[in-house]
Amino acid sequence: MTSSDPMLDQQFAPFAAKMRTADLQPIAIDTFRHYYGELCAGQTGLIPEASITPALSLPDAEALEANYAAQGREAIHRAVTLKLNGGLGTSMGLEQAKSLLPVKNGLSFLDIIARQVLEIRRRHNCTMPLVLMNSFNTRDDSLAALAAYPELNVGLPLDFMQHRIPKVLQDGLTPASWPQDPDLEWCPPGHGDIYPALVSSGMLDTLLEKGYEYAFVSNADNLGAVMDLSILGYVAQHAIPFLMEVADRSEADKKGGHLARRADGSFVLRESAQCPKDDEAAFQDVERHRYFNTNNIWLNLKVLKAQLEAARGVIHLPMIRNSKTLDPTDAAAPKVFQLETAMGAAIAVFPGAQALRVPRTRFAPVKLCSDLLALWSDVYVLTDDFHMVVSPERKLGPISIDLDPRFYKLLRDMQARFPAGAPSLIGCERLAIRGDVRFEHDVTITGDARVVNEPDDQLVIVAGTRLEF
Repeated sequence: MTSSDPMLDQQFAPFAAKMRTADLQPIAIDTFRHYYGELCAGQTGLIPEASITPALSLPDAEALEANYAAQGREAIHRAVTLKLNGGLGTSMGLEQAKSLLPVKNGLSFLDIIARQVLEIRRRHNCTMPLVLMNSFNTRDDSLAALAAYPELNVGLPLDFMQHRIPKVLQDGLTPASWPQDPDLEWCPPGHGDIYPALVSSGMLDTLLEKGYEYAFVSNADNLGAVMDLSILGYVAQHAIPFLMEVADRSEADKKGGHLARRADGSFVLRESAQCPKDDEAAFQDVERHRYFNTNNIWLNLKVLKAQLEAARGVIHLPMIRNSKTLDPTDAAAPKVFQLETAMGAAIAVFPGAQALRVPRTRFAPVKLCSDLLALWSDVYVLTDDFHMVVSPERKLGPISIDLDPRFYKLLRDMQARFPAGAPSLIGCERLAIRGDVRFEHDVTITGDARVVNEPDDQLVIVAGTRLEF
C-alpha cells in the first residue's frame, strides 16, 4: 500500500471508487494513486537537459564474446518470450489488435511470433513460453488467433491483462465523465504498467513457480525483436537485473525518446513528453543523445519480484503527463491529463541496470502504413526460422517509404491502392508517392523514386510497368 495522506486520500476517493467499480486490482489503484499524487503536487514529469548528461560508451551486442551463446543455450530453459500486445493500430484505421495484420506470406505478426517460439523450442529442446500482455480491446481476437497453435500450451496462461486508468480533468483534477461514450473516460497507463500487471494477474508468481527466471519483453509489432542467445547469455552470466536494448539515433528518430545519464551515473530514459520546450534542440540533437530505446527489454524475474516487494507493489517510474482532449475526435471536448509510464523507464530504478547497443535490425516496428508496405515487399524475406530479414539480394541500405497521408494513411485505403500487394522494391532506395496512385500487379520500382499525380483523378500504374529513377 502507499503511504497515508488524508488530503490526498480525500481527493483521490472518487478515482478509487471508480476503479473498484471497474474491478481493478488494489495494486493498480495504489499505482495510479502514486502518480495522481505527483500530479496534484505539481509534478510535470519533465526532465531538464541540465539534469542529465549524454550516454556515451555502451557495450555492443555485435561484439559479445562467443561463449555467451553457450550460456544462452543453458539459460533458454529458464526464459520466457513476452510480447506487448495491447495496441489496436488506430492510427492505421484498425479496430482490432495490430498484431493480427497480415505481414508476409499470408502470416500475421502473431503467426510469425508463434512460429518463432515453436522453432526455438524445436532447435533447443526447450519449453520456452510465449506470453502476451493484452488489453481489453485485443485479448479475445488475439487468443482466438493463437488457438491455431495448440502446441504453444506449456501449462501456463497465454496472456495477462494490462490495466486501464481514469482520465483526469485538467479543470479540478477530478475523474473525467463522458456519458455518451463511457469508454472514453479511461485510457491505457502506458507499457510501464507491465510491472503491476504481472503482479495483479498472478503471472509473475506463476512464472517463478515454474522455474522461469528471464523474460525477453518487446512490442508485438516489432518483428526484429527475436530471442537472441548471446544477449540472453550475457544477461545470465553477468546477473544483470534489467537490460535495455538501444540503437543509434538517426534524424528520423530525433523526436523519439533517448537514453541519458543522471548526475550519479545511473541511466534515465527521457521521452519527448518529458522534455521542457526550451530543451527541444538538445533533445533532438542525435549527435549529442546518440541512443534510443528499442523497447526490447530483458528482465530478471527474481529481481523484479524482490523489487516489487520492497516497494510494496508500486515501482515509482517517472511520470509522463500527456495533455489530451477527453474525446480525441472532438477538439472542443474537455482537456484531460493521461498519466502514463514507460516500461524502459525502469532502467532508472533497478540498481545495476544496463543498456546494450544493438544493430538496427532488432528494431523494425510497424507504426505507419509505409512500414507495412516495406514488409509486404520483396525488400524483406521470412527465413526458415521465421525471422524477418532484409533480402540477401538487396544491395542497398534501409528503404525509405513516404506515402501521401491523404490516400495511404489508413490500411483500407492502402490496400485499395495496392490490390495485388506491394510492387517489387528490392532495387528501390527511396519511394515517395504524392497524390492518388493505384498499382496493379507485377510493378517494379528502382532507384530514388518519386511518383506524383497532381490531378484529382486516380493514376493507375498498369500491370508489368517498370519505373526506373
